[in-house]
Amino acid sequence: MRWWHWIAGTALTLAVGWAGPAGAASDKVYVADEGANTVSVIEARMFTRFAIVPVGRDPHNIQVSPDGKLAWVTNNGEERKEWEQEHKGMPRRDHAAMGNPGEVWAIDTAADKVVARVKVGLHPAHVVLEPDGRFAYVTNGGESTVSVVDTLARRLVATIPVGAYPHGIRISPDGKEAYVANLKGGTVSVIDTEARREVARIAAGKGPAQVGFTPDGRLAFASLSQEDQVAVIDPATRQVIRKVRVGTVPIQVHPTPDSRLLFVANQGTKKSPGTTVSVIDLATFGVVKTVETGPGAHGVTVSGDGRYAYVTNTYANSVSVIEVKDLKVVATIPVGRGPNGISVTP
Repeated sequence: MRWWHWIAGTALTLAVGWAGPAGAASDKVYVADEGANTVSVIEARMFTRFAIVPVGRDPHNIQVSPDGKLAWVTNNGEERKEWEQEHKGMPRRDHAAMGNPGEVWAIDTAADKVVARVKVGLHPAHVVLEPDGRFAYVTNGGESTVSVVDTLARRLVATIPVGAYPHGIRISPDGKEAYVANLKGGTVSVIDTEARREVARIAAGKGPAQVGFTPDGRLAFASLSQEDQVAVIDPATRQVIRKVRVGTVPIQVHPTPDSRLLFVANQGTKKSPGTTVSVIDLATFGVVKTVETGPGAHGVTVSGDGRYAYVTNTYANSVSVIEVKDLKVVATIPVGRGPNGISVTP
């Protein structure tokens, strides 16, 4: 799913690691710059990037903990200098493909510095946390598993087999289940978080890339990247109850806090980038607005107060800010190369 690395990053003159006013952790947006090996930190009120945090290779996704104190980011670990010398001339991504375990790193949001590193599985994609923040779940696309990380002990405590090439993952509002989008399996795995095992697979459609739940727990979703649709799932029956057509190659989805709207980022392809976000009314299941954002719309998140949606534009090295009330872009923020996952502090 990583189709970029061809647009040059935007120069930034601000100091790396600056924590912002008084080191405050509130009102920040964190962006995984996969092509730059960094995390960009955006001041959410001023719509400006004010810090850059160096992380491991190819950071793909990021999630702020429920208490806002840590931001967890998946990557392929640190560069191995001796490995580079031994295999000189080999593309960096091919190095990772030869079996190095991936990692999830924790960033202290007060200081915007890495404070922990935990090894997980091969090619980690997404990371989410339980509602109380006690455990983090990481999808490992390279080995079709989900890693469970103890966020206090900061160590791996379980590995759960799931479907083929797990990518996106979300946890139900009550914390009892995790849904996993199996990109190459056409299914959504259902994990019992207490038992730490897969208990069901939902036939979703072609190329499920990400999943989600409404905050009220009534509905779940899976973006179908190879169908240009979003599958709507009834969590009670674990059945797809309908599909909604959106833009090309939909990737991430995120509902508003009031469970009224669903934002869907349509990435498209490298040759024909998608530039829109589809907004679905969850009462009628119709697309009520298609918002123009930027090339390669990929990651999406919504602020806790429901005022703004933030969208990463993978091929434009930027983040679009959509005001939810009017469904209009009100700001575009330059970030690092190949922005992917995105998360906002609570």
